[in-house]
Amino acid sequence: KTESADEGERLTVSRLIAGEESLQAWAGARGIDWVILRLTMVYDMKNDQNIAELIRIVRRFGFFPLVGRARGLRRPVHAGDVADACLSVLEKSDRISRTYILSGGETLSYRDMICRIFKALDRPVRLVPIPVGLFRVLVLMIRRFPRYRNWNMSMAERMNRDMDFDNADAVRDLNFLPRGFL
Repeated sequence: KTESADEGERLTVSRLIAGEESLQAWAGARGIDWVILRLTMVYDMKNDQNIAELIRIVRRFGFFPLVGRARGLRRPVHAGDVADACLSVLEKSDRISRTYILSGGETLSYRDMICRIFKALDRPVRLVPIPVGLFRVLVLMIRRFPRYRNWNMSMAERMNRDMDFDNADAVRDLNFLPRGFL
């Protein structure tokens, strides 16, 4: 999200980068090993801010709005798999100081991910293509509600952007074996 059109997202990313750099410098100066886990779209289907929110939209409206073809690739990672990776890091006996990407065990398009949500809820798949201009107006309107105040157009634009990140290092070093998207 370093190139997001949304200033808030760019600020969040710059803070995360600064935090990682600070941790690495602090630990390095003290000879302490460190591991940073960078997560892709994390879900548990109840309390996350990703898939659980998409589920709420499908349940409430019975359809899902898409901007463009929504062909951007995703690898959602289950919170349980993230927890397993954390335990694996703690159990490692060899010294490591590095960053790992944790992504899910299956790559699918944003569109396919939404279709899978409909099917999991036993609902007919109803995807509604929305022009960018109309979606922009809808986002501006929905942001008036506290629950949706952080919504922005960049979220919609990412439906068409690949966000498929390789987790091969975590698989190799941490025995990370994430499940497919449920």
